[in-house]
Amino acid sequence: MLPHQIDTLISARWVVTIDHASRVLEHHSVAVAGGKIVAILPSSEAEQRFVAKEHITLTDHALMPGLINLHTHSAMSLLRGFADDLPLMTWLQDHIWPAEKQHVGEQFVYDGTLLAAAEAIKSGVTCLNDMYFFPQPTARALLDARLRGAVSVNVIEFPTQYASDAEDYLSKGLEAHNRYGGEALLQFTMAPHAPYTISDRTFERMVTLADQLDMQIHCHIHETRAEIEGSIKEFGVRPLERLARLGMLSPRLIAVHMVHLLEDEMAQLAEHGVHIAHNPSSNMKLASGICPVSTLHDFNINVGLGTDGAASNNRLDMFTEIRAAALLAKVATENPEVVPAHRALEMATICGARALGREDDLGSIEVGKLADLTAVDLSDIVCQPCFDPTSQLAYVAGRENVTHVWVQGQCLLDNRQLTTLDEAELKQKARIWHDRIAAR
Repeated sequence: MLPHQIDTLISARWVVTIDHASRVLEHHSVAVAGGKIVAILPSSEAEQRFVAKEHITLTDHALMPGLINLHTHSAMSLLRGFADDLPLMTWLQDHIWPAEKQHVGEQFVYDGTLLAAAEAIKSGVTCLNDMYFFPQPTARALLDARLRGAVSVNVIEFPTQYASDAEDYLSKGLEAHNRYGGEALLQFTMAPHAPYTISDRTFERMVTLADQLDMQIHCHIHETRAEIEGSIKEFGVRPLERLARLGMLSPRLIAVHMVHLLEDEMAQLAEHGVHIAHNPSSNMKLASGICPVSTLHDFNINVGLGTDGAASNNRLDMFTEIRAAALLAKVATENPEVVPAHRALEMATICGARALGREDDLGSIEVGKLADLTAVDLSDIVCQPCFDPTSQLAYVAGRENVTHVWVQGQCLLDNRQLTTLDEAELKQKARIWHDRIAAR
């Protein structure tokens, strides 16, 4: 039997599949053709069965699904460290929103998204679920980086440098969707900012559009106690109850943060199939509280992981979030068995895919899925000894150990070197923006 021609054969010490069986396969290879995984088999068999245009041998690595950052504000990488150690509303109202009013435009968003894409790729991330203004330059930057992303039709009720009112935000977001919605690397989400910045009428309009256009809905909800208190004062109910009455709760909804929840609210989320984007580092840094991940899991609610933006977290590092999510859940419940290593890795991969409606083609290493893959070198002294690669990925390895990243079979990081982006050019862009913002 003649060998099959394929594009790429990746042979690794371990293949951490994150499939339904949570398998860890030793000395296995993943065969890639046409951007998809076409076979997973022992490396000794793979070399006989396939002839690859490129054969990568990763002798001390774990090959895992690419990480999915379920919530971020990519362009805000240019505001990294701009306003630290502040509560959420002070941070937003007194620092971030004024800075955005002065500086955010198409070039800011394009450059900031490219900077975020570079950080994401070097951190093993293959897909970003973004929420920000100016979706067209966001889309262009992701395509130039060849990074997968969900681009937002972002809406906030008050005027900004981007749009004047809710209808203007929607019109511009839908224009971006019409232009870039057919790109294989992109999908779009409806993104109402938060209950405290969106009217009932706009929420209802966005739910209708999401249904018509088959989009997920991406929204900050129950992030702080102040948000909940404000909703009770203004609407007479907690934010989640208000959103339930407006028809927001469904499997389309990716509810971001969800820090302050009652048990009956969690039951309601489970009943409607709502997904959660947990952002442990951002919630800790802004002192917003601790998302009750363990109880959400008890209700069989899907919980993925996000970094939030670099302006509030300061780093777009999903390995930090994996470790933080596991440890924070343990200390919050005083139970070391909750969110074990394999569950934390699932939250960063297949759970994010499920939330985006992409479980069938992303989030695990399985035949037929897209070849979005990350290789992590576990040979470093800080990773020794390695008894369990799953545990090592969750608790020991960091983004500095990521060596290779593929999106749809294309290598974006080759032995720690970016292949689609110019690192020196991005550093220069960051310096220019720093000087411009600091001068104000």
